[in-house]
Amino acid sequence: MELIVAVYADWGIGRDGTQPIALKADRKFFWETTRGAMVIVGRRTIEDFPDQKPLPGRINVALTRSEGEIEGFTVCRSVEEVVTLAANAERAMVIGGGSVYRQMLPYCDTAYVTKVGCKPDSDTFFPDLDEDKCWKLDAILQSGEENGIPYQMCRYTKLP
Repeated sequence: MELIVAVYADWGIGRDGTQPIALKADRKFFWETTRGAMVIVGRRTIEDFPDQKPLPGRINVALTRSEGEIEGFTVCRSVEEVVTLAANAERAMVIGGGSVYRQMLPYCDTAYVTKVGCKPDSDTFFPDLDEDKCWKLDAILQSGEENGIPYQMCRYTKLP
């Protein structure tokens, strides 16, 4: 399994259920990287989707403890259920939010991390993979600057 996340300079990923600063280059990278994949997402992150609709061109899976169905999503109530479902997918990617990243990180072997060179006030954080001895920066896939904010799209791999 893989994951994709945008982090700020302090590894913050958001505030109040949304990204305080979102770069067009990162959105494009996200869409291209997740296209055709099974995407695994939490209920609160779905609330931040345009019209709370599933992402087109992907198999949308919601990991949530909430009761009921979510239109357009396969709903899983446990990590184990997600892992079983993902095992049958050609490509499965965890796309957030914070709680889902924490629960699913142990099952991932590749992480696509966009490092956004600013530090807005965040209330949700992603683990600092640069400090985690289980992960290695494998490649810088793209870098640039948008609206005066530098960024890097990085690929990390889990060490055996």
